Amino acid sequence: MKKETWILFGFIVLKFLLQYAVIDAEYDLQRDEFLYLDQAHHLAWGFSSVPPFTSWISFLIYLLGNSVFWVKFFPALFGALTIYIVWCSIKELDGDLFALILGGTCILFSALLRLNMLYQPNSFDVLSWTTLYFLLIKYFKSENSKWLFYGCIIFALGFLNKYNILFLIIGIFPAILITHQRKIFFEKSFYIALTIGLILIAPNLIWQYANNFPVVHHLNELTRTQLVHVHRLDFLKNQLLFYTGSLLVIGAGIYALLFYSPFYKYRSFFWAFIFTLIVFLYLRAKDYYAIGLYPVYIAFGSVYISYLFRAGWKRYFQPVLIMMPIIVFIPFYQIAFPNKSPEYITTHKKAYKKLGLLRWEDGRDHDLPQDFADMLGWKELAVKVDSIYNLLPHPETTIILCDNYGQAGAINYYSKRKVVASSFNSDYIDWLPLEDRNTDAVLVKENDDEDKNRQTEIPLFDTVYLAARRINSYAREDTISIYVLKGAKVDINERIKAEAIRKQNQR
Repeated sequence: MKKETWILFGFIVLKFLLQYAVIDAEYDLQRDEFLYLDQAHHLAWGFSSVPPFTSWISFLIYLLGNSVFWVKFFPALFGALTIYIVWCSIKELDGDLFALILGGTCILFSALLRLNMLYQPNSFDVLSWTTLYFLLIKYFKSENSKWLFYGCIIFALGFLNKYNILFLIIGIFPAILITHQRKIFFEKSFYIALTIGLILIAPNLIWQYANNFPVVHHLNELTRTQLVHVHRLDFLKNQLLFYTGSLLVIGAGIYALLFYSPFYKYRSFFWAFIFTLIVFLYLRAKDYYAIGLYPVYIAFGSVYISYLFRAGWKRYFQPVLIMMPIIVFIPFYQIAFPNKSPEYITTHKKAYKKLGLLRWEDGRDHDLPQDFADMLGWKELAVKVDSIYNLLPHPETTIILCDNYGQAGAINYYSKRKVVASSFNSDYIDWLPLEDRNTDAVLVKENDDEDKNRQTEIPLFDTVYLAARRINSYAREDTISIYVLKGAKVDINERIKAEAIRKQNQR
């Protein structure tokens, strides 16, 4: 193998090693991961939470054994492929070995290391953005229409993974329109590719229509509960944190798109950067939605910096430029990952607070970063539910109802008996086991108002009692109560069905 191939292989191996090293064994899987893993058992062309692509990966993880190793493998894989696509972009831009190493280092030691530690649609989303931009580079360079067809496939996969890729399209279209590359809009192949892309995403669009567009309800709820706490200035400040060690490279790439003559044919990318950020700002998007925007500019910047530092005394600065992302990343490694115990973090909150890591979606600061708090107490909850479930006289006719998808998903993942828990929350409302004959119930409640919970259910059952509590002061849900309801005086399924209809009508 050539030298550069060995170096690329080293980047890939190091990427996987780091991804498995950044999470301490004290942490469980994260709340959202449980939901996505459960989608493997309910394959469809869409879900109220996300499009269908993640469920396909979840099904593959299930076939491979559903272990934590495989759960963490796929986001790491998507991160490794992002490095590879940036590498290919640099080669396409005629970058040398120094440019390749610089670009690979910038991508490896960045916020992607944190993003890729969780099994969520975000990792493939960044890969989709980076790949689509790469295919545009290929098309602008060669004007070969096959790259448009490949691009429509990548867009479709990105869309079926996370609708966030629409921001890329919204940003790139006007950018192309105001540059000489507007001639693409007069190409027949462009419209053929566009049609193919629409056909590929049509099953999900049809599913959305058939289910009254749950994505609209999801976006409205997101706007009302989370995006309202997003401040545009904070959005801009946080962009500087994602690739802190690579800001020089990104800035160089943006500058070069305007003033470096070999990049003239790629000038659309400069305007795409501006337009995409404007759209994110206008809609008060979450800061991490824009992470996929930057890898291609790292490719441009790496090539341009390589040109500037190629000859003479300047070439001696090449190792310094490569080391910069690593040096800047080291302090971030100490606080940006769940590699410290909750006890350590709560006694060293100042550093976490300074970077805004303690601010949750509710706009307030807490003791732990939200993702970390969402990775605690789940296995213990499943063990407690299992122990209660094993003591019930008729477990086969007992339904487990949870307050939210995190509780239901954690019980389904960690339960030794493979107990199927349900919820009226998120996708679980569509998976309620109403065909079963249920006479008893186990309620998993985040609200620990015991008297209120008992008074609500006592008229409907012969026996209602608090069976256990899962208490973890570091978890996002610090107290979870588990109630047993025996001897139903009403038809549980009819009651559940009525509640499900009410919740579905709300969304």
